[in-house]
Amino acid sequence: MNTTENLFSTPQLPNNIVKPVKFPNQPQEWKIVSLKECPTPADIQLCQTPEQATAYWNLHIINHPYFNPECECLVVLILNTRHKIKGHYFVSVGTMDTILVHPREVFRLAIMASAHAIVIMHNHPSGESTPSEADIKVTRDLIRAGQLLKIDVLDHVVIGNQNRSSLRELGYFYQ
Repeated sequence: MNTTENLFSTPQLPNNIVKPVKFPNQPQEWKIVSLKECPTPADIQLCQTPEQATAYWNLHIINHPYFNPECECLVVLILNTRHKIKGHYFVSVGTMDTILVHPREVFRLAIMASAHAIVIMHNHPSGESTPSEADIKVTRDLIRAGQLLKIDVLDHVVIGNQNRSSLRELGYFYQ
């Protein structure tokens, strides 16, 4: 084989390259599927305080394959009518100081899982759990979206190193 053939031949992709998903033109049936069981002690299954939400975070979220302590990660806890945790889902992974949040993504699985309420949680890689102005604004937007959907936003907990901040406890929630 000469060098001219090598320059103009189409390269072969290795078998381990992920190919893009092409969706058919026809509508599809969708369902929510549990990824794994998250064994949780009974005292953490109830989520009525920021401490209980933080304990759940420490038990399940920091071990999640998508969790990156160097980036902001937003997680939603799905709760039933008695504020018992039905599950959680990763919404977004951002950068070291920013995360993209939209009500559509925050409430998508909560609606599909028939959540009565949610708890929003994210980490600050800096280690400081004090909420930023953007955190406060996003929280207020999500509270309003939850009111329209009749899904209570019980709290937004910001996780730092060895500490946490609850926006509800800090007075940023209103009725």
